[in-house]
Amino acid sequence: MKLHDSYTFQVQQYQQLKNLVAQGEGLTLEFKRKAAFPDKIVREMIAFANTKGGILLVGIGDDLSIPGLKYPEDESYVIRQALQKCTPPLSYTETFIPIGNARTVLQYVVSESTVKPHGLLVGAERKESFVRVEDKSIKASREVREIVRRLSQKRDIHFNYGDYEQLLMQYLDKHPSITLQTFVTISGLKKSMAARKLILLTLGGVLKVTPHERGDLYSLVLRPGSRSTGT
Repeated sequence: MKLHDSYTFQVQQYQQLKNLVAQGEGLTLEFKRKAAFPDKIVREMIAFANTKGGILLVGIGDDLSIPGLKYPEDESYVIRQALQKCTPPLSYTETFIPIGNARTVLQYVVSESTVKPHGLLVGAERKESFVRVEDKSIKASREVREIVRRLSQKRDIHFNYGDYEQLLMQYLDKHPSITLQTFVTISGLKKSMAARKLILLTLGGVLKVTPHERGDLYSLVLRPGSRSTGT
């Protein structure tokens, strides 16, 4: 869904934009200089929808400058074309923010989705999903996609605490985090079963996952009054 606001220069709107840019990129804020690679912009929007929502600004420099866009309608068009490859369709608000000197910044506000995970179609069948980690959008692994999908369903999670789970807890008492591959190695489990256990423990609030393209990191969720023993 696209909401295209009509636009005229407004001092208050421009000041709000400057205040926003001054915050710098973060979990819910991303800057792009232009839409030369529209698929990359869509990936950022997908990551926002799959995480906590956010704002993407096109026409902002890495140095926090605000050069704007000379032809914002053209940039908007290529972004909207790229968004057609998003599945399920992404809900967002598009706003044109004039900054003077015949230049404009495009603002895209994306809310956290209730139909996660969204993905970008790559070819006829493959879909790539993304999530937001600090100020970066990371390609989501199969496990992270499953966690995102099931968390959005808000169903009760049940899991057994057996020998393998105890082994995992012992490892995390001595290390700050563990990857799926490391858990497979120390447990001897098949990758699919090890992944299932990590997913269920994450859904159950025992673990938290930090997506990483070189291997997601699973760590213990610290309870109030508890302290980490990892090194």
